[in-house]
Amino acid sequence: MSKLLLREYYELCEGGVCQDFLTEAEKRMVKEGHVFLTGVMQRADARNGNGRVYPGPILERETNNYKKLVKERRALGELDHPDDSVINLKNASHLVTDIWWDQGAVMGKIQVLNTPSGQVLKELVNAGVKLGISSRGMGSVHESNGNTIVEDDFQLICFDMVSEPSTTGAFMTPQQINESTVKGVFTKADRINRALNDILRGK
Repeated sequence: MSKLLLREYYELCEGGVCQDFLTEAEKRMVKEGHVFLTGVMQRADARNGNGRVYPGPILERETNNYKKLVKERRALGELDHPDDSVINLKNASHLVTDIWWDQGAVMGKIQVLNTPSGQVLKELVNAGVKLGISSRGMGSVHESNGNTIVEDDFQLICFDMVSEPSTTGAFMTPQQINESTVKGVFTKADRINRALNDILRGK
């Protein structure tokens, strides 16, 4: 079974930033003109607008794996919906600076970068455009009771910034632009790190 590129959409906290999530240093940075965005980045065990369900253990595992990229300051994302699983550095607009698991939701904090794409993102935020998060990952799916269930081979790649009409908590997007068959791009070191994390969790 081939893996699909899976993307899911979630809106940020009202106004883009949940102040309670910012450190004092980050609040000072915001006063100096830096932009941080915070909010729900993904949800587990709930049917999303694409009809997919991400089982909690899989999503929690991938959140823990993604923390390595966050710690190494490699957790970059882009604007809109790239059609592949490669993060294009010249299009990077933001850096995920924190990510955590909170009662079935993946929460996160994003710093907008001073790059061409980051400047576009910053202007959108300053103009009051309602922004959302799109998770991008590779994985197989199967159908069960009318839901599309994401399987255990799912690998989270990144979080991209999107702007779509939304309802509270989730962005609804056309199915046809959200999935394409692509090859995996994870390095041997990434696979070893995932295997070690599984061993440490007793799998």
